[in-house]
Amino acid sequence: MSEEIIEPTNDEVVETSSVETSAVDIEKLLEERNQYLELAQRVQADFENYRKRVSAQTADDVDRATGRIAEALLPVLDACEAAFVAHPAEVEPLFNLLLGELKKQGLEAMNLHGQPFDPALAEAVMQEPADGDGDGTTVVVDVLRSGYTWKGRVLRAALVKVKG
Repeated sequence: MSEEIIEPTNDEVVETSSVETSAVDIEKLLEERNQYLELAQRVQADFENYRKRVSAQTADDVDRATGRIAEALLPVLDACEAAFVAHPAEVEPLFNLLLGELKKQGLEAMNLHGQPFDPALAEAVMQEPADGDGDGTTVVVDVLRSGYTWKGRVLRAALVKVKG
């Protein structure tokens, strides 16, 4: 028995070669598509990060600008506070209205009386000697001028008298 060798015709060779070329072309196209997809995803992530950064920066700029306005109003608030101490009945409605509106926007008065002295929140302008039984902690004994925070940041440090 002799084996017969069948050789492909030219048409069959062209078809096989064409299929192999098409497969290579498809592979290249898929690889290129994946590269463009990764690029698009990176650009989209970069844009999202940019949008978040700009939004946070804008909010911070607005807070800083409104903080400057509030800081400009602190002398008026101090005058109202002084007038309230002298004439509480006459000034109380105006003082409460001004303080209430500023609080709505983010102003907070610091309550430091009896608290340990913190130089980030207050400036010590007077000092009393410590009692003999003290533990060495410097404590605020009197607030001479109120300090305020604006949305969590110190807007103006308080002027205080400390003991210790």
